[in-house]
Amino acid sequence: MSAIIHANLSCMKLLSDLHDSANVSALNKKRWHLAFSTIYCSRAFLSHFKHQESSNVISITMKKKISPEPSARIDIDVVQKHPFLSDIEQSSLTKLLKDKSLNQLAKLGGVEGICTSLKTDHQSGINGDPEDIGFRHEAFGRNTYRKPPTKSIFHFIWEALKDPTILILLVCAALSLGFGMKENGPKEGWYDGGSIFVAVFLVISVSAISNFRQNRQFDKLSKVSSNIPVEVVRNGRRQEVSIFEIVVGDIICLKIGDQVPADGLFIDGHSLQVDESSMTGESDHVEIDGNKNPFLFSGTKVADGYAKMLVTSVGMNTFWGEMMSTISSDSDEQTPLQERLNKLTSSIGKIGLAVAFLVLVVLLVRYFTGNTENDDGIKEFNGSKTKVDDVINAVVGIIAAAVTIVVVAIPEGLPLAVTLTLAYSMKRMMSDQAMVRKLSACETMGSATTICTDKTGTLTMNQMKVTRFWQGKEAMEGRSYTLIASNVLELFHQGIGLNTTGGVYKLEFSGSPTEKAILSWAVLELNMDMEAVKRDCNILHVEAFNSEKKRSGVLMKKIDHDDTYHVHWKGAAEMILAMCSHYYDSDGKMKELNDNERLGFDQIIQGMAASSLRCIAFAHKQVSEVKGQKRIQESGLSLLGLVGLKDPCRPGVKKAVEDCQYAGVSVKMITGDNVFTAKAIATECGILNPNQEANDGLVVEGVEFVTTQKTKEWRK
Repeated sequence: MSAIIHANLSCMKLLSDLHDSANVSALNKKRWHLAFSTIYCSRAFLSHFKHQESSNVISITMKKKISPEPSARIDIDVVQKHPFLSDIEQSSLTKLLKDKSLNQLAKLGGVEGICTSLKTDHQSGINGDPEDIGFRHEAFGRNTYRKPPTKSIFHFIWEALKDPTILILLVCAALSLGFGMKENGPKEGWYDGGSIFVAVFLVISVSAISNFRQNRQFDKLSKVSSNIPVEVVRNGRRQEVSIFEIVVGDIICLKIGDQVPADGLFIDGHSLQVDESSMTGESDHVEIDGNKNPFLFSGTKVADGYAKMLVTSVGMNTFWGEMMSTISSDSDEQTPLQERLNKLTSSIGKIGLAVAFLVLVVLLVRYFTGNTENDDGIKEFNGSKTKVDDVINAVVGIIAAAVTIVVVAIPEGLPLAVTLTLAYSMKRMMSDQAMVRKLSACETMGSATTICTDKTGTLTMNQMKVTRFWQGKEAMEGRSYTLIASNVLELFHQGIGLNTTGGVYKLEFSGSPTEKAILSWAVLELNMDMEAVKRDCNILHVEAFNSEKKRSGVLMKKIDHDDTYHVHWKGAAEMILAMCSHYYDSDGKMKELNDNERLGFDQIIQGMAASSLRCIAFAHKQVSEVKGQKRIQESGLSLLGLVGLKDPCRPGVKKAVEDCQYAGVSVKMITGDNVFTAKAIATECGILNPNQEANDGLVVEGVEFVTTQKTKEWRK
């Protein structure tokens, strides 16, 4: 920019040579010259930046100072603005969310109007290139929160100095040093007091350095634990990014269990309910929709349903950011063992002080009553006959003895030893890839007798793959999927492509591991075109999946087709089978599902579960009337087929379980899967023996676990 200004200095030379004149005509003449130069320089700047993008706006401000000086000065301020500040401001977006104002949202053109202002497509998201991300960071900030400055080593030294035990030791050291030098001279009298000072210095140094390193380690762990992956849509592609990389204008995909990463607005979704207890304290779930309440706040959690949201505020501009700025977190909590040891140390110190005071009184009384004698058997105190120096030396010796009792009685090394031991244990656990947030976790793990672990993603790798497929009562392994009847294949495409929270982008599959496995199987094996399915069908209502229902459903209608509607359900095989009254055989014909047929399907499901497969069933029903219905029909369905998904165990899990059992720690598996699948995985991991039953308490279903916990809380 400076080169451009130097290149155009010749056009302003006339202005710098203008002489001051007392009459008005001369002043007007200078103003005409100034206007001419301004236009000329502006054209020069515009011609230079003509090749740049139209979004880069150059604002030129020229100021003239008229003074009696012989020359006039021109200040040129060149400001390059990015394209977002001119359309919408962060303050208006923040106020919109804070007030939950539907009227203000309507004035801004609704969600679509805000998308337009933020240069965001509500379907494909932002462009996502580095320049676009950089502009948004500059305009609206980053999705990070201000944290208090890291505590220095001097803070921990000061904290150690404030310890009552340390203060007592310092006082005792000073007295011992003074009395020792008074009694034995400077050369030998400093030994006792100096030794105490050295000991106190070592205690303070080791304690402060240990706490400082622990605090730094906690900061690192906090950054790792808060770095949550979030699914966003950028340039039409669903991808995972860090929560810190979210920018205003991003389209976020939310599902059950997700934390809302920033403030934003509801775009589309179904049955979305949010837990706002972290903000309001209310335990009731808040329903979010596009009409009455489209406002989403960071820090809340999705309790039910799924949706897409438009990010309008990030970081300190969010409601959660304002709350975090007023809260200071302190990680200097003491572990339970440290608290008990500090109480013990305090009690011993109090007893030591009491004993030292009692000894001091007794020795002083015995000395001044003439009951003490020196080595020659002569009384040390004879009233006025005793010299003042001898009295002072005797009193100093008595006080030094009392101080020695206090120093010996206070076990300062015990809490320090425990702290060092716990810090060492934490370091060893972290080297074994165990993230320790608090020192108390080391104590807790050392006292554990039972470990309750999840199955999916903990014992297993959470990498699902469809390995079995049954249509009717015939397994399709080794057979071409092109042999599937066309009517059943179309229903499968609808049931998989519409009843899902995942997505497909150029053979890249997104969503949960189960969704990705089913989508990849449908696209690669069943030749499903997900975009074509969504283009030809219109979703009317959705029942989102949750851990209680273990199923999800959609009500849809084909565009430009008859007035019939279709219901599709997908979920746990035993749950879906109970909702069916018919099934499609391998030829695509619908048959009645009587008791014998149902028993046969139960055996198929149990067989897949015994092979450690997760069994998912698909069902369909055609309906002709949906007016006034708020729920999707759950009875009289027709079973389309069954798929089995394999989730391999993590390598090393069986060895880890054996080590825990050898150490006397019982390992229990908590799962929401079919009990037969759970037993097979537990046997594979070594939790169950091959001949052991699952009802021995080592495999617990999620519903049973929650019920047991609630019963215990109620009894308390």
